[in-house]
Amino acid sequence: MKLYDDPMSGNGYKVRLLLSHLGLSYQYIPIDILRGESRTEAFLQKNLNGRIPVLELDDGSHLAESNAILYFLSQGTEYWPAERYTQAQVMQWLFFEQYSHEPNIATPRFWLKTGILDDTPFNTELLTQKQRAGNQALAVMNQHLASHTFFVSERYSIADIALYAYTHVAGEGGFELSQYPAVVAWLQRVREQPRHITIDHWSAATPP
Repeated sequence: MKLYDDPMSGNGYKVRLLLSHLGLSYQYIPIDILRGESRTEAFLQKNLNGRIPVLELDDGSHLAESNAILYFLSQGTEYWPAERYTQAQVMQWLFFEQYSHEPNIATPRFWLKTGILDDTPFNTELLTQKQRAGNQALAVMNQHLASHTFFVSERYSIADIALYAYTHVAGEGGFELSQYPAVVAWLQRVREQPRHITIDHWSAATPP
């Protein structure tokens, strides 16, 4: 398999993390989104939406959208539950991550790390709005994790992988994670999982 991904992307990190947990070999192909490498004609043939990550399978087909890739890779593994209701709960958190969490935590991180926003009243308010919504998402997670070890059925799953990716670097987006002790404790439990890798582990052709 080949993984097309920008090294700073939390969405790509989700896929790398699951690939590492599963011990699957793959070729990593870095794509610099700031230089427009995901908008080239060659890349758009892999994903018409021009976004990373994209997983190229052994038969040459391509799969985009990080949570769809997590779903595909997790089938038949311990990271995807067997029960229908529990499966739906995992999907519930995956939708939460993409609708309420990622847009409001990943975006401030991207803005602040790249310095892409000018320091104007409009942009300052825009950042504040995103951070407010991000903190609301973190509060939901904290309330749930106050009485749960992991997000679904007390077992580590792709729901945790999806939410871990941008939560553990939320400080880079101006979020103070110490306000959410249950989230902080959960982050440590995720880091203790077998074959865990950090977000900057991407240069090797295969997971450790």
